[in-house]
Amino acid sequence: MKPSKHSLLKSLFITGTDTDVGKTYVAAGLAVTLRKIGVNVGVMKPFAAGTAQKKGFKSEDVEILSKAAQVNDPENLVNPQFFPIPASPYTAWKTLKIKPKTSTVLSSFKRLSKLHEMILVEGMGGVMTPITDDYYITNLIKDMKIPAVIVTRTKVGTVNHTLMTVKMCEKYRIPIRGIIINDFDSGGYKTKELARDLKNLSKIPILGSIPFIDDLSDSSLYKIFKKSIDFKLLLR
Repeated sequence: MKPSKHSLLKSLFITGTDTDVGKTYVAAGLAVTLRKIGVNVGVMKPFAAGTAQKKGFKSEDVEILSKAAQVNDPENLVNPQFFPIPASPYTAWKTLKIKPKTSTVLSSFKRLSKLHEMILVEGMGGVMTPITDDYYITNLIKDMKIPAVIVTRTKVGTVNHTLMTVKMCEKYRIPIRGIIINDFDSGGYKTKELARDLKNLSKIPILGSIPFIDDLSDSSLYKIFKKSIDFKLLLR
């Protein structure tokens, strides 16, 4: 791969304040937009869980991410471990006796990093989702040595969840590139007020807010994310 103007980019870990805050949607939108502005971007979901799809990737999230980045990387690199129940790696370990393969995840990340200029890594749940009894998503981000992007939502309670996420990242000395507000809830905070409060309270940059959309096509995601997210701040 020839070096480009983007060759010094650092990969990012897309985490959230909770499960179902739209991490996959945000990671996919970022992947589409980065690809369209000329970045050779790869994707990864270290641990995925749920009901396996009958065709293609076991995880629907992994399929969405790979399609967004338009990569043909092997499933065992993009998603080193899939658990067939909707649960944390720790719960899957205790329930199904399937040991989480953290060393495999880290080696897969290194291999993917050699194939692309940057990798968008989507986490599972929030930063304190347990992988083993003494190893959490925070430990994984720390071992990957990459900054985090926090995806939050607008419903009441999100300030508490976001600040707790920020505090745990600070505790583990994980750099935070910024916060993205996913505005898909009805009711709750107005995004402008929420962005103001989160920036003032957390001292973390707000990268932008994403509106709810039905059209997840390339052109739609690119148009919305290019307009809504500060990519200069994201890639600084």
